[in-house]
Amino acid sequence: MSTRTQTTPEPAGLRSASSGGRSRTLALAVLCAGMLMIILDGSIVTVALPAIQRDLRFSPADLTWTVNAYMIAFGGLLLLCGRLGDLFGRKRMFVAGLAVFTGASLLCGLATSQAVLIGARFLQGVGGAMTSAVSLGLIVTLFPEPRERGRAIGAFSFVGAAGASIGQVLGGVLTQAVSWHWIFFINLPIGLAAGVLAVRVLAPDPPRPAARNADALGALLVTAGLMTGVLTIVRTGRHGWGSGATLALGALAVALLAGFVARQAAARSPLLPLRMFRSRDVSGANAVQVLMVSALFGFQILMALYLQNVLGYGAAATGLAMLPAALAIGTVSLAFSARLNARFGERRVLLAGLALLVAALALLTRLPVHADYAVHLLPTMLLAGGFGLAVSALTVLGMSGAGAEDAGVASGLFNTTQQVGGALGVAVLSTLAGSRTHTLLADGHGTASALTAGFRLAFGTGAVLLAVAFVLAATVLRRPRKGAAPPPA
Repeated sequence: MSTRTQTTPEPAGLRSASSGGRSRTLALAVLCAGMLMIILDGSIVTVALPAIQRDLRFSPADLTWTVNAYMIAFGGLLLLCGRLGDLFGRKRMFVAGLAVFTGASLLCGLATSQAVLIGARFLQGVGGAMTSAVSLGLIVTLFPEPRERGRAIGAFSFVGAAGASIGQVLGGVLTQAVSWHWIFFINLPIGLAAGVLAVRVLAPDPPRPAARNADALGALLVTAGLMTGVLTIVRTGRHGWGSGATLALGALAVALLAGFVARQAAARSPLLPLRMFRSRDVSGANAVQVLMVSALFGFQILMALYLQNVLGYGAAATGLAMLPAALAIGTVSLAFSARLNARFGERRVLLAGLALLVAALALLTRLPVHADYAVHLLPTMLLAGGFGLAVSALTVLGMSGAGAEDAGVASGLFNTTQQVGGALGVAVLSTLAGSRTHTLLADGHGTASALTAGFRLAFGTGAVLLAVAFVLAATVLRRPRKGAAPPPA
């Protein structure tokens, strides 16, 4: 990495680490706290959905909007928020996002009607996008040295896994012991503490000159295109993939995103500089992430349904049953991923992680109706630790082409492909499972047998997606040259 001159301003994250004796470790802790709150909220809601449905009298179709409203706002605004963070200040974006998310969580907890809850969930998605879009960009500037950055990203990934595990268990406990309202109130102390610390620890970065020429048309096109695309995906569960409404919305999303790409090629100050995609690592990492997250997010949702609807687990028991997977992911992320990346390179570590994940989902293709947890499910939960290897390596690769001026938009892009992959995976795998189940029920099979067959088909499809991701990573991502220096931050 080239040495900076005295006249070149440091990125905000670096200044926050060095000026006034502020600690980079404390700054990383603040970023991790913001991620913890967002991941915690995402996993805690899935366990509480049945209670929310009963209390607010949601229909099954309307209940999905408590999740969809969040996903549409989150996925649609990530790229825009990442670029705005680059232009106007990542600290401003991060702190504002925490405020919006925390306030929206309070509204969710106080909601007594369907409309208020869905609207507040949309606001949560806005705040989540603002916070998440710049988090990785801040880490890149906080830790420019590759080995330190690898450890920081490993810690960041560990917090994500910890939030998922805590959310699954805490969601069930709070819902059964108190009420579903408290799954949202739990965000308030985390959000307030993280916001106060962020103001003190992260130094402000002044607006860049390019902010005067912000690409308003590009922002409108990409936000509308991504929101329409996510809306198209989440509506397939109700309208089907071949319906007129789905095809029309899908065509509109493609047209808007094509217009955005054309705009970026011509704009003087593009929202998403297309030069970033010249990096095979950046393009390949984002493509691999879509496939990987599609398989694993669908696995998380469908496994919870299998445990409750086939094996008869309660909400708290479901969270505890999936806890080993989250602990395995978190342990691998925090204890091993950074060292393995430094020793063997991100590409090899990613391939190893993907291989473990393929094996994890392949085991579920033989899932029986009356499963023994230790025999049929625990091996998959432990093999899911491969995600701890894959996600850390993938994050480093996905951010490898980001300079200091593009770190926010690279972070927003990486998080956008994650959200699109999650929405796509749930829609595709749920549709396949539901279709198989309905066919078998019509043929006279029992409910448990039909449900299990549907889940087996979905898990097998997820294993295929992960295998395709493995092939893509092996062929597209560059092999590191012997003695080559690591890519610059």
